[in-house]
Amino acid sequence: MDQERLEELKEWFSQYVAKCYGGNDYVNTNLELKEAHSLRVCDEMRYVTGHLELSANQNRIAEFIALFHDIGRFVQFNKYRTYNDNKTPSHCLMSIEVLKEHRLLNSFDKSERIWIEKAIQYHGLKVLPDNLSAESLLFCKLIRDADKIDIYYVVTESYRQYRDEPEKFKLELEFPDRPECSGHVVDGLLNGERIDYKGLRTWNDLKLLQLSWIYDINFIPALVRIKERGFLELMFEFLPKSEEIGKIRKKIIADINAFTAGSG
Repeated sequence: MDQERLEELKEWFSQYVAKCYGGNDYVNTNLELKEAHSLRVCDEMRYVTGHLELSANQNRIAEFIALFHDIGRFVQFNKYRTYNDNKTPSHCLMSIEVLKEHRLLNSFDKSERIWIEKAIQYHGLKVLPDNLSAESLLFCKLIRDADKIDIYYVVTESYRQYRDEPEKFKLELEFPDRPECSGHVVDGLLNGERIDYKGLRTWNDLKLLQLSWIYDINFIPALVRIKERGFLELMFEFLPKSEEIGKIRKKIIADINAFTAGSG
């Protein structure tokens, strides 16, 4: 795929998404969130790949994956009024269905189509399969990192608005807004364990899960990006000021400083 074709696919994305909007303000607000997210993930993908030694074709494939990784979200929210994959079919699989329905993968050869499908299908998994080819693994890791960088931006902005202007908050709350954090989530984070989304009980649990993502970032440039933009410190502004959260903060900040030491 050359750059001209990539630009054509970007225009297709814009036209497709425009048709998903309707007369429901709640739905439109949530769709706008995903449209803006997809475009910013492209920016983050270019940032990460720009600090790696990849070919021009690899960079274009990575940007295509970034743009279309969540294309199924627009069908998901219009149909089910939620982004919670526990309540709907997987948005990752729905994204692949959209790509196939509209034959968007025809611009790629067979091996490239496999890389793209696996990267999109697996970008939301807790753990990647261990039988991926080197190229598939590369693109899976790239989209997971670029996605997480922008999700940090999205959630910190959402948490800020919910705290400061709750009357204007129109987004979906996936979990009850209760002050506590579940003990098994706190313990898991302190022990360096992967936190299972299915075990979350409160909104604060979700915030802790998001903090744990730094242990699942694959490329140092992505960690540097997260650190430089101050997302982790912001996340702690929206958590209780408790002893257990203080311990988590100390661990998280120390670990990301260690991970990025010497990167400048």
